[in-house]
Amino acid sequence: MRALAAVASAAACLALAQLPSAPRPGGPDLGPDVTVLDPGMPKERVQRTVDAVFAEQERNQFGPARHALLFKPGSYDVDVKVGFSTQVAGLGRSPDDVTIRGGVHVDARWFQGNATQNFWRGAENLSVVPASGTDRWAVAQAGPYRRMHLRGDLRLDDGGWASGGFIADSRVDGQVRSGTQQQWFSRDSRFGGWDGATWNMVFAGVRNAPAGTFPRPPYTRVDRTPVIREKPFLSVDGAGAYRVLVPDLRTATSGPTWERGARQPGTSRPLDRFLVVRPGTGAERIQAALSRGMDLLFTPGVHHLDRALRVTRPGTVVLGLGLATLVPDRGTPALTVADVDGVRIAGLLVDAGSAASPALMEIGPPGSHRRHAHDPVSLHDVFFRIGGAGVGRAVRTLVVNSSDVIGDDLWLWRADHGSGVGWGANTAAEGLVVNGDHVTMYGLFAEHYQRRQTVWNGEDGRTYFFQNELPYDPPSQAAWRGGGAKGWPAYEVAGRVRRHEAWGLGSYAHFTTDPGIVADRAFAAPRTAGVRFHDLVAVSLDGRSTIRHIVNDTGGPADARNRVAFLRSYP
Repeated sequence: MRALAAVASAAACLALAQLPSAPRPGGPDLGPDVTVLDPGMPKERVQRTVDAVFAEQERNQFGPARHALLFKPGSYDVDVKVGFSTQVAGLGRSPDDVTIRGGVHVDARWFQGNATQNFWRGAENLSVVPASGTDRWAVAQAGPYRRMHLRGDLRLDDGGWASGGFIADSRVDGQVRSGTQQQWFSRDSRFGGWDGATWNMVFAGVRNAPAGTFPRPPYTRVDRTPVIREKPFLSVDGAGAYRVLVPDLRTATSGPTWERGARQPGTSRPLDRFLVVRPGTGAERIQAALSRGMDLLFTPGVHHLDRALRVTRPGTVVLGLGLATLVPDRGTPALTVADVDGVRIAGLLVDAGSAASPALMEIGPPGSHRRHAHDPVSLHDVFFRIGGAGVGRAVRTLVVNSSDVIGDDLWLWRADHGSGVGWGANTAAEGLVVNGDHVTMYGLFAEHYQRRQTVWNGEDGRTYFFQNELPYDPPSQAAWRGGGAKGWPAYEVAGRVRRHEAWGLGSYAHFTTDPGIVADRAFAAPRTAGVRFHDLVAVSLDGRSTIRHIVNDTGGPADARNRVAFLRSYP
């Protein structure tokens, strides 16, 4: 997933400068990069507005601009192209409250049809009637498609390679066509049908999902999602007041929450309960608001922090709009959470600063031991980036010490392209470290870390879909080996763990500096009946790099002779 870092063209900047200011009659001031659209606006004006944002953001992979395009309930005739660092969302209680007649889509024309770098964007809470009958969502990581109702077919590629992606709480009336997508995770949705597979397609709680026939084709099907809550979202009520809807915890789920007019189970919080955080707001002021019991709504932009934000109140909501980005400038975490119930963190990108952080986010302090089964901490569309936009460093990325935490679409990325990239530049040993018990991950993506991508030390952990690329850039085998083995495993369950289970896991190798480098195993785990893996794949992306075994000394190799290796179960 290498790319040229791109910037907006002069024409795009001019178009954005001419973007009409959105009216805010009676609405809150969410900052200059939140555009609220109203069905009473002339359709030409709506189209010019969304086109101007896309013109700026189509190629702007690592730039600081962030945008949220929010549609009030009603119907719109508009074609919405979604570029980098852009969130497009409806403000209704249900996706069917906002109808887009035209399209809400992502293509990869900027990269000659290759969608493997279409990161950092999202569509939420909209009903879409595509003009052609088919819409396109050709994305890679960090491109969620949530609470969407597509009244037609959905295509997930643009002719070239694609490496995504994530659908949740959505309905596609027609067929989903995966095309060249290498992998995909879908949760609690309904499809008219599904066509296509490459290496790893995983479905949890999806009605009309294809049968689980791994590895031919490589479908993994789990009929019910064991425990989940949906992502909080901004909405406008009947009186025109802005509120944040905070969904409840649910168990043994399948299909969308909102079908047939169903009300989203949960609570509604008025916006005056939130500190609306605009770029430039100091961490001291943000912390004071948290201490007063307020929630946080981060507006689009890059938010620099000179200290870690500490969330200590149970039930706190921290919600970002438009890929709001937190940067810890002084080698601290961006955010820590006490060992408390019910905190929700959603819609944030955390960018490592140049001073190495011990971790970019920590859920629960070390030694946390309380259970939170009835009201867990949950993270939704939370993404981490180390390098790419500039030099960034961290030892570990996300550390989960609390029990019962739920992860729902997480991408942890040590950058393999962009600015500030190199083995000695954007240093990061490990991605996700789980020390708590009963932690569940849905849609976990972790890539290019210098040691282990995911380390699981807690008991009773579960992962539904894991996607990984090993680091591209180890300078030599001697520089990349651990525990007496060649290389490091992508996903390691600690030797003392006795209960763990995972479904639909993939790890890929592409060693660019020395293709003779070998990874002895993609996954490492104790050989015990309580630790179980289902449906695994290892891939030699370039046909030269080698993953010798899939789990421990079982399965594989993936190498020049056999680029793709599958393993149905372990042990």
